[in-house]
Amino acid sequence: MSTKKNKALLFRIFNLLNSKQLDAYYGLFDAAYVAHTPNLDISLEITKQIDSGLFSAFPDYHFTIDDVVAEGNKVAFRSTFSGTHTGTWSGVPPTGKIKSFTMFYISRISKGKIIEDWFLTDLTQLMQELGVNPFQYF
Repeated sequence: MSTKKNKALLFRIFNLLNSKQLDAYYGLFDAAYVAHTPNLDISLEITKQIDSGLFSAFPDYHFTIDDVVAEGNKVAFRSTFSGTHTGTWSGVPPTGKIKSFTMFYISRISKGKIIEDWFLTDLTQLMQELGVNPFQYF
C-alpha cells in the first residue's frame, strides 16, 4: 500500500474509534496483530480486554490525532485520548472529571491491516490526576 493509503487507514481507524464502531475498528487489525510495549507484547485479544476496561471507565472517550508521519509500510503518530471518568478504572472509582493522556505509536501495515504496533502512553499523568500513585507498583 502507498504511504497515502496507510495514512488514510490510520484516520479511518480513529474515526471508527470515535464513533464507537468497535467491531469495524478491530476488523482493521490482522489476526496475528501484536502490540509491543516497553514491558511486554500484547495480542489483539488482550488489546480488546484493555480497551474494554478503558472505554467502560471513560464512555465518552475521544481520540485526537495530533501528528502523523508515514514512510513505507509504517505510520507514526501522536494522539491524545480524553474522556470523562465515570466508571472504575484500574481500581480507581469514578471521579466525574475529564481526563486525558498522550499516546505515541508506530504502526506497521500489511495488506490493508495493522499487523504490529510499537507504543508508549503517558498513563503516569492520568494515574496521578486520578489520585493513584503510579510508582506504588515498583
